[in-house]
Amino acid sequence: MSENRILTSHVGSLVRPPHFAALLRQRAAGQSVDDFDAELASAVKEVVKRQVEVGIDIVSDGEFGKGIGWEQYVIERLSGFSAPSPDAPGAERAVPPTGDVARFADFYTELLQKEQYLEQPFPCTGPIRYTGQAALQRDISNLQAAVSATKAFAGFLPVVAPASATAMSPNEYYRSDEEYIYATAEALRVEYQTILESGLRVQIDDAHLPFMYDQMVPAAPEQQYRRWAELRIDALNHALRGLDTSRIRYHICWGSWNGPHTGDVPLTKIVDLLLRLNVGGYAIEAANARHEHEWKVWQSVKLPDGRKLMPGVVSHQTNVVEHPELVAERIVRFADVVGRDNVIAGTDCGFAQGPFVRRVHESIMWAKLESLVQGAQLATAELWGRKSSAA
Repeated sequence: MSENRILTSHVGSLVRPPHFAALLRQRAAGQSVDDFDAELASAVKEVVKRQVEVGIDIVSDGEFGKGIGWEQYVIERLSGFSAPSPDAPGAERAVPPTGDVARFADFYTELLQKEQYLEQPFPCTGPIRYTGQAALQRDISNLQAAVSATKAFAGFLPVVAPASATAMSPNEYYRSDEEYIYATAEALRVEYQTILESGLRVQIDDAHLPFMYDQMVPAAPEQQYRRWAELRIDALNHALRGLDTSRIRYHICWGSWNGPHTGDVPLTKIVDLLLRLNVGGYAIEAANARHEHEWKVWQSVKLPDGRKLMPGVVSHQTNVVEHPELVAERIVRFADVVGRDNVIAGTDCGFAQGPFVRRVHESIMWAKLESLVQGAQLATAELWGRKSSAA
């Protein structure tokens, strides 16, 4: 259904404000925090209020309820995973130096020393079951209350795809990779279904699906990557069976860090896999210097009927605030190809990848979201102001 304008949203994770970040640091250090649930609810209420004031239509809780990163938060909500040994490598050493990381090794050595990742390679050592109902219901209730208080257009919760949930967790229990991925998918289905039943929307994050290409190719044949990715796409579809996929969107990016990205898989090589997913839309990075040209992919690839495209028209990787006219140009570009009613204006990725990893300063994040809204308004005026539209 058309709203007669370009709606706005973002990828979900927002920079934690200083006061709340300090509380998260206490918890990460194993210290208790008095009335943490009340502090969390207050922080979510405030960040949703700020999004609505800026003009964002489809808002999130900023991922404030997640204790680790955007993908490994789920380790706290699933059985079957063991804590890494004390001498296990951290996130910065868990990925072997291949592709872009190997080519620019000196740069990545400097970059990773500055990051504050909490992710670790938690091994799977037992059967996977969903155990995070209490934390999930807390996040749902917090966002519902905040959306209701502000009368936002809609609210969504970002969750993780099976491919990304297991990317850093070696399988030490299941007999095969397929069994491992499908067990993860079945457990994550609980999260997807519960959020939908609450009336909220779901965004499924899967940055590791395209990122793995840089890790596997050319060391391994491209066909091997395709088999790896196809299994994970099929497992996600298995998790989505019978659900209201019209309220589910699937998000990919090519990694949130501000780096060269010379080994990124071209969208043309994976777009067919994305279209196999039974989802209602796609949030795809499209505003950075490595991938902005890929809007042209949609000139030859048909967006299936009933599905939306939420291209990133504002980048999370630079402190430069995009001019609203540039944002509008990017929106109109996509609207002219897939139809104005099928486009939602979004960001490339989250502005924070975890509690303590941010890509821009908090003040710049809000300025970028303001520019996003202003650009959507300019694009709306142009697209709906035309005498005749093919949309």
